Amino acid sequence: MGAKPVEEVLSDSAFPDSLKQKLQLIIELRKFTVEELGMNESKNYTSVFDQKGQSLLLNVSACETYSFTPKEWTFPFLGTVPYKGFFDKKEAQKEIMKLKMQGYDVDVYSPSGWSTLGWFNDPILSNMLKQDEGSLSNLIIHELTHGTLFTKNDVNFNENLANFIGDKGAELFLIQRFGKESKEYIDYEQEKDDQKIFTDYILKSKERLDSLYKLMGRGNSEEKTKVQKKALIMEIVLRVNKLSLHKKKNYFNYTLQAFAEGNAFFMAFERYDSQYEIFEEEYKEKFDSDLKKYFQYLKEKYPSL
Repeated sequence: MGAKPVEEVLSDSAFPDSLKQKLQLIIELRKFTVEELGMNESKNYTSVFDQKGQSLLLNVSACETYSFTPKEWTFPFLGTVPYKGFFDKKEAQKEIMKLKMQGYDVDVYSPSGWSTLGWFNDPILSNMLKQDEGSLSNLIIHELTHGTLFTKNDVNFNENLANFIGDKGAELFLIQRFGKESKEYIDYEQEKDDQKIFTDYILKSKERLDSLYKLMGRGNSEEKTKVQKKALIMEIVLRVNKLSLHKKKNYFNYTLQAFAEGNAFFMAFERYDSQYEIFEEEYKEKFDSDLKKYFQYLKEKYPSL
């Protein structure tokens, strides 16, 4: 309700020119997603909300301590989902404490954006404009994907799909907008290389933890498993320093969250990044890397909310 139309912000002389360029980029992105990717037209990202540097939303997810079984919530229309968003931080803290008292590992983060799946007009958040062109493009396309295709009771599919379309769509947009030799495109691809190495490592580490938990009841007591889990997470975190990453320190610092979040940290990668290669193989082999045709096929195949 406090958002202003993009046109009004663009005409505001007090609004920084550098951020106006990002708003212009989003205008172009919206057109690109409809014309080049076949997404639904909407009024999403046609207004701007000034966060005044504050986070607006906390996203809470949880997982059992000795298995990768997520906590799930059920909502009308939306169905069952393995996360819950809060605009009220006090309410979020109550939920977090309740989950921890129930013995869950808990992951909490403040997302850069969200989608109300086409039911409301989602605003551009001022903090989005701090992102570089590649990250911003990926984020907007990811969220617009949700507004076009979101299936009931299958968040892993929805988030993995939005990550895939967000990535491939951002690549196409950056090439079209800036060119393959541009800094914007090269920086995005370099960051993608880091993300792939890191994501593959975390998903394999999740499998190692899962193998440990399966030993419970077959000779491993809960107390022994607890000690071994702590030691294995320590090893996983420290080995990030041995990965061939351009921004190793950033990823190491990020992985430190695994100490506090436990299984919920690793579960997030399953939710968002575990199906990328499945989508990519189908996209390349059956649709000759034509993203618009592939997305049209997915829209026809999967019923959307």
